[in-house]
Amino acid sequence: MHAIVVSAQGGPEVLEYAERPDPVPGDGELVVDVAASGVNFIDIYHRSGAYPLPLPAVIGSEGAGVVSAVGPGVSGVAVGDTVAWANVLGSYADKTVVPADRAVPVPGGVPADLAAAAMLQGMTAHYLTHSTHEVREGDKVLVHAGAGGMGQLLIQLAKLKGATVYATVSTDEKEKLARAAGADEVLRYDTFADALSGTVDVVYDGVGAATFDGGLRALRPRGLMALYGAASGPVPPLDPQVLNRSGSLFLTRPTLVHYVAERDELLWRASDLFGWLTSGQLRIEVSHRYPLREARRAHEDLAGRRTTGKLLLIP
Repeated sequence: MHAIVVSAQGGPEVLEYAERPDPVPGDGELVVDVAASGVNFIDIYHRSGAYPLPLPAVIGSEGAGVVSAVGPGVSGVAVGDTVAWANVLGSYADKTVVPADRAVPVPGGVPADLAAAAMLQGMTAHYLTHSTHEVREGDKVLVHAGAGGMGQLLIQLAKLKGATVYATVSTDEKEKLARAAGADEVLRYDTFADALSGTVDVVYDGVGAATFDGGLRALRPRGLMALYGAASGPVPPLDPQVLNRSGSLFLTRPTLVHYVAERDELLWRASDLFGWLTSGQLRIEVSHRYPLREARRAHEDLAGRRTTGKLLLIP
């Protein structure tokens, strides 16, 4: 089989399309023929060394495909079933090993590539809007990077909960995408803090350094900043007194793994997403599909902010 291997951490040039032995499932594991794998900022962090990995490593943390082998001790899943997963390293490959307790069954009405596109960003949007801050009808929600894959999902899920949603974007073209996702008002990064000063219940910030201070200014007293990523770079150390002076604000740095640690929670979030996709209440824009061997180009496009929706690698 072929996979994208990182032998030394660095820029996109370290992504190598290489032959690897076909995997064999161990106890409690599945081998899956990958139909599509998602491209996410965490993959860039793994590649660059921001999140160090033992090397060499096959990167990629999200995908979907058809089970081709089942290891000992596995029940409830069989060869030929379509499954999806997130937070399983090694997904940039023709075949990968997935722990059976991390594999989610994909319903017949959801294509495998769409399931792959939904898992990491979709479940992140789910926990942010349903658990980190349970959005309620009438809430005022600020979503940064509203035209991106994550931003569009957050807008849609917050609107399903009855919120008024503000989004930030950088261009007129991206404004159209954020509005199409359901944003009530779309702002530019250099004006949002003044426009929303002290009014927003929750800020969902995956941008980081460039938007963090403005996001704190936008929050109402006792509002919540959910800093779930750092696409523009990490936020500098923060004096907690800033939160006090700004209105007894709450700050959290959540990550998906802690919100799907129990299988029941994993299945709840994935089942909701697949149900909304099937009913048409949720739309996922897959903006680019790249052959697996072109993973370098996918990373360059994502890091260069040349994309708007979800990116997939197709073996």
